[in-house]
Amino acid sequence: MSDALYLAIDVGTGSVRAALVDRTGRPIAIRAFEHEQIVPEYGWSEQRPADWWAGVTRAIRTVLDDAPDAARRIAAVCGCGQMHGTVLLDANGQLTRDTVPLWNDKRTMGHVAAFERRFGLDEFIAESGNPPAPPWPGFKLQWIRDNDPEAYRRAAAVLMPKDYVNYRLTGEITMDRTEAACSFMMNPRTGDWSQSMCDRLGLDRDKLTTIRDPAEVLGVVSAEAARETGLRAGTPVLVGGGDYPVALLGSGVCRPGLGSDVTGTSCIITVVADKPLLAPEISNVGTPEGNWGAFILLETGGDAMRWARRAFHENGWSYEAIAAKAAEAQAGAQRLFFMPYLVGERFGEHRNARAQFFGITAEHGLAHLHRAVLEGVAFGATRHLHLMEDISGRKVERVVASSGGAKSELWLKIKASAYNIPILLPAEPECGVIGAAALAATAEGRFSSVEDAATAFVRHEREILPDPAWAETYARMQPFFEKLYRHSQALYDDLDRL
Repeated sequence: MSDALYLAIDVGTGSVRAALVDRTGRPIAIRAFEHEQIVPEYGWSEQRPADWWAGVTRAIRTVLDDAPDAARRIAAVCGCGQMHGTVLLDANGQLTRDTVPLWNDKRTMGHVAAFERRFGLDEFIAESGNPPAPPWPGFKLQWIRDNDPEAYRRAAAVLMPKDYVNYRLTGEITMDRTEAACSFMMNPRTGDWSQSMCDRLGLDRDKLTTIRDPAEVLGVVSAEAARETGLRAGTPVLVGGGDYPVALLGSGVCRPGLGSDVTGTSCIITVVADKPLLAPEISNVGTPEGNWGAFILLETGGDAMRWARRAFHENGWSYEAIAAKAAEAQAGAQRLFFMPYLVGERFGEHRNARAQFFGITAEHGLAHLHRAVLEGVAFGATRHLHLMEDISGRKVERVVASSGGAKSELWLKIKASAYNIPILLPAEPECGVIGAAALAATAEGRFSSVEDAATAFVRHEREILPDPAWAETYARMQPFFEKLYRHSQALYDDLDRL
């Protein structure tokens, strides 16, 4: 039908959003409702699945009022959601725990450390596709097994947040490959659960449900869900995917040779590859179109500018004023380097890394310091980009930038010049919504592939080209940044002992 719509649902950490997207890939209405994040202890982070469902029903009912006859016009529903939140259902489909640990919950750090002491990376990385880390559901299941054994014993199925919403919509239970790939329990070669990883973790493989592709139709809206949401019973519902990989699709990053720069508090550099890139610093997520998103997280991205604003100006300057000050300095900040490790590193051998300025002389002033901070994040991200290029054996052709860092013209120009690669900016910031709509349109049969749907739906408003003079300066500085990075590592443990 020519007036058909797609309903995209995004179960975020801070809110649930529902969006109506037309057949050209344009959102025509978006509604969002916040939900609570529970912090019972320092480092813990939980939410109630019941709150997600309450937000979903409210968001859907509200957004349906924003377009005439919307429920009848919806051709398919597709959801994405915050990743790694570990939901347990019993054999009757009831929650075994009222709250679930989220992606940013750190209670599993002890389990991760114990795993690392017991197993060397070479023993398991080909089976897991990832180095060990606190967010992965495999470690969350270990914690629940050890600290809430009754909930673990009763569990018959393990789901992620958007999977729980799908279950409430359709009564069907599954997990998609984007989520399973980051569980620390899926073999990336087979695309199925790894018995050897479950054995290493001491987990029951029978609790893990089937793994399906995001663009598959999972089921249809049940009569009960129709009454709760206002949707038409029988409306197709897709398997969907994790918010991060679906947003990659919705930004147009869905083919090998394309990269993504998502700079918020942190800076996540992702490179699309046809197979996982296995290394201690690199994580791998399955992508909706069937490729792999190899990514490295620089813990300090936008947070570097936030730190500089606080440290140098006691929050009295705007970010725009700081960028304007940085622009007064020449590229390279007169050989001043900033190592952007204010909160250490997520992976690798030196998670206790520190930030530093190196090369300060009497000629340097505030403009140089601010520019060095922006350039330091760019050098750190470039290091990650080059590492993934070296392992994959393929150069990245384009990078798509999104999130808060995509709002700073100077920072984008610095990064494009450091990467020496053009940076594209999506015209529509709601990349997760666009990605979900592209999946729905593919499932409807309008496109022969998810990539074709993304090509039709994703629009880029402009391209940031490298400045040739800046690129030459940064190309000379990058090897020194790498050398400083390596040589500084010898000091971190000594500094800790002080």
